[in-house]
Amino acid sequence: MRLRSTPVKVASVAAALVLAAGACGNANSAGGNDSEIKIGAWYPLSGAVSASGVPQRAGADAYFKMINDKGGINGRKVTWIVKDNAFDPQQTVQIARELIGQDKVVAIVAANGTSQAEAAFPFVLQQSKVPILNELGGLDSWYNPPRAGLFGTQTLYEDQAAALGAWVTQDGRKNVVVVHSDPAAFVTVAKAAQSVATRTDPSANVSLLPVKFQSTDYSPVVSQVKAKSPDAIVLILASPEAAAFMKEAKLQGLAAPTYSYAPVAAQSTLTLAGPAAEGARAVQFVKSPNDTDPSVQEFRDAMARYEPGQPADFIALWGWTGAKVFSQIAQTIQGPVTAESLTKAYEQAKNIDPGVGPVMSFGADKHIGTRDVRKVVVKDGKWVSEGDFFTPPAR
Repeated sequence: MRLRSTPVKVASVAAALVLAAGACGNANSAGGNDSEIKIGAWYPLSGAVSASGVPQRAGADAYFKMINDKGGINGRKVTWIVKDNAFDPQQTVQIARELIGQDKVVAIVAANGTSQAEAAFPFVLQQSKVPILNELGGLDSWYNPPRAGLFGTQTLYEDQAAALGAWVTQDGRKNVVVVHSDPAAFVTVAKAAQSVATRTDPSANVSLLPVKFQSTDYSPVVSQVKAKSPDAIVLILASPEAAAFMKEAKLQGLAAPTYSYAPVAAQSTLTLAGPAAEGARAVQFVKSPNDTDPSVQEFRDAMARYEPGQPADFIALWGWTGAKVFSQIAQTIQGPVTAESLTKAYEQAKNIDPGVGPVMSFGADKHIGTRDVRKVVVKDGKWVSEGDFFTPPAR
């Protein structure tokens, strides 16, 4: 890819743009050799959200290690460079500059974070023209309208929330409290659950209760919820916070069932909440890691071999799925693997079947591969699938 410089009046700004342009050119050609595809990612490997970042990284890493041991992608080994952003947007921007400017990655693949990725969009997508593929997280505004170079494999959180809103009302719940973290991204998801629930059953009372992000003391929160006498609770929280809510609810005798989106359907929730998680309901966008399906068994075997210290749970399976879909699409490229060729390959990708998740299709005007989810419930201390994948109602 050849970049044209843009005249500017301030010399320092001009120099910065020249450096960024050089990073872009190197990034676009970095994966174009016959022996290597160099890609990168950012993850919260430290801090409160590391309970999601660490296992997701492990799942993707296990897949890339497995595929490399089998010869790579069309003979090219995958070099996947992962850096810790501690779930911080500004650190993510700095990491993006390092991955593109220093490490010369051809794409950001299977990374983690909604606000974190958004902070990096201007530099990565717009300035450097490097694609961001299969990011964990995302909002409807990312894909409607589609953004150049941005493609997703995860069912949007709003669609997960829509499935929860329909589920609680279909179960006959009439007084529902949606407990959600207070950042804007969580609020949007919570409102999607509320909207679909009240549209599905206009007689249902669905209220929202915001909670400060990364709260550790859920005693006052549960007290507020209990005062509303709900017959169902929807949790739009990170896994550790959802577990804290479940434990406190059990202590206070709040027996209303919980319905949660995919980040809560994790081994970390079961570990932290213990018996308080029994009966919890959630939606997921991958199959249960306990399934006997051969594709899930392949995942468990690879985790045991390449990441023996990490449980083969849902969140690890998210990372595995993102890495696998990338590899399946990259394999269709004839010739150099560049930022441009990857973007074109995603635009043409149809019926991509990762086995462990729903079949996905993309297009020039469709940058999200699927809207499907499936129900899971905690039974005897394990997340168990109920039914097959289904498409949530429109939001």
